[in-house]
Amino acid sequence: MILLGRITGAQGIRGEVVVHSFAATPEDVGSYGPLADAAGARSFKLKVVRLTPKGAVIARIAGVDDRNAAEALKGVELYVARDRLPAPDDGEFYHADLIGLAAVSPDGSTIGDVVAVHNYGAGDLVEIRLIGGRSTELVPFTDSFVPSVDIAARKMVVVMPVVMPDDEG
Repeated sequence: MILLGRITGAQGIRGEVVVHSFAATPEDVGSYGPLADAAGARSFKLKVVRLTPKGAVIARIAGVDDRNAAEALKGVELYVARDRLPAPDDGEFYHADLIGLAAVSPDGSTIGDVVAVHNYGAGDLVEIRLIGGRSTELVPFTDSFVPSVDIAARKMVVVMPVVMPDDEG
């Protein structure tokens, strides 16, 4: 399952919800058919109404007809089955496809495993759990630090950042 969005609140009195969309085009959050909660227990059929000036999606959910019902959904994460999404373009990846890949150095030695992909606003970071321990390192997900990704082989080549001796911390 791929996380496509999160309901962040209610909009108006007729049951519309505000959705923070993780789709490349925010309004596409409603384009993949019914979405499910994290457990897969509930299904949500979204109809996108409009975008806010800040890029949030205002949507109607089938069966949600008033503000109280919409407010009760605040915080619900919306997932879609991976096979319902389009294939990514060359050089693009779904975060879920990267998690679990082996991280190897350019010489082929194993560094660790990809445990997460984060974006704090300045670009994607790959979190790698280093071999032989619990510690992790964040590596920028750029061509300089991750020159190749092979989803079929379940590995990515990672050039670990170099720490200079005079660097503090």
